[in-house]
Amino acid sequence: MEQRTGSSSQPLKTEPVKGAGFDPAFIPGLTSPVSEEPEDAKPEGEDVEAPDADEAETATAGADEDSGEEAADDGPVFEAADRRARIVADRRGIRLSLDEEKCEFRWDEIGAVETESPRFGKRYTVTVHTPDRRWYPIEIEAPARSRFQEWDEQLDAVLDAYFEEESE
Repeated sequence: MEQRTGSSSQPLKTEPVKGAGFDPAFIPGLTSPVSEEPEDAKPEGEDVEAPDADEAETATAGADEDSGEEAADDGPVFEAADRRARIVADRRGIRLSLDEEKCEFRWDEIGAVETESPRFGKRYTVTVHTPDRRWYPIEIEAPARSRFQEWDEQLDAVLDAYFEEESE
């Protein structure tokens, strides 16, 4: 009886093998980045013109005037930020952002707003609670502990002006 000394399976295709065993960065379901240029991209020889500061200010001012909402905001505004996190509370609601993640809550979507300042340290925590029992905390690192009382007063003014109006 004759025996073959090689594998009886066919050779694999020459396409790269994918999977966590071969590529530690492989995540099933995600596609690799597209390496082709989009059709509307400019040819390499053309330079992209950057608008100067006057044009940028004019464009920004025009956008604010068009919206009408931003320019007519005369009520109290609370804003606190550090190198990673930011919170803004105004008549539109509360906006939280941490690094690249952002979320926005209108006043009718908010059940409660809670603040906490630690006994030691400089991290001011604001937690937004929704009526469906979810909560969204964000920590802002204050430049000094004396800012906690100032931030509490500013946030209370915004909550008194907008949050109570919506619930009545």
